[in-house]
Amino acid sequence: MSKLTNDQRLEIYHKRKQGMTISDLAKLYNVNKHTIEYLIRLLDRHGEDVLRKRKNRYYSPELKLEIINKVSMEHRSINETAIEYGLSSHGILCNWMKSYKENGYTIVEKKRGRSPTMSKKVKPVDPNDKDAIIRQKDEEILRLRAENEYLKTLRAVVQARKDRQPKKK
Repeated sequence: MSKLTNDQRLEIYHKRKQGMTISDLAKLYNVNKHTIEYLIRLLDRHGEDVLRKRKNRYYSPELKLEIINKVSMEHRSINETAIEYGLSSHGILCNWMKSYKENGYTIVEKKRGRSPTMSKKVKPVDPNDKDAIIRQKDEEILRLRAENEYLKTLRAVVQARKDRQPKKK
C-alpha cells in the first residue's frame, strides 16, 4: 500500500463525490478500500482543512488518554472515534491502544530526537528507601557486567590480532 499525498487524497474525495466507485479508486491509487472509506468519512465530517494541518501532529498524553477511554470505557468503535477526533488514520489509535495495554495501562510519551551519548548523572537516593537502593545497585551491576563483557571481547580481539602478526626475530 502506497502513501498518499494530500493532493491525492483530495483527488480521491472529489472523484468519489463525482460517482467513481471505491473499488475503482482503490485500484487506481493502489490502496485498500477501507483506507478510502475512512478518508471519505473523515473529509465529510471535518472538511478539507483536516488535510492541511502539519504533517507530524502532536497529541498530548491527556488527549490520547481521553481518546483511548472513549474506545475502551464507552465501547465506541476505533474508526468512529478516530474520525471524531480527526486522526489521519485509524491505525494511529490502534497503535496507541496497543502501547497503552503493553505499558500497564499508562500513556508513555515517546521522546523525540536522538538520545544523548553521554551517560546521565546518577541522582542521589534517599538512604531510607530500600527499594530505590536495590534498584540502583541492580542497574549498576548490569552496567558493570556489560562493561566487563565489552572489555573481554576487546581483549580477545587485540590478542587475536597480535597472534596473527608474524613474530620478529
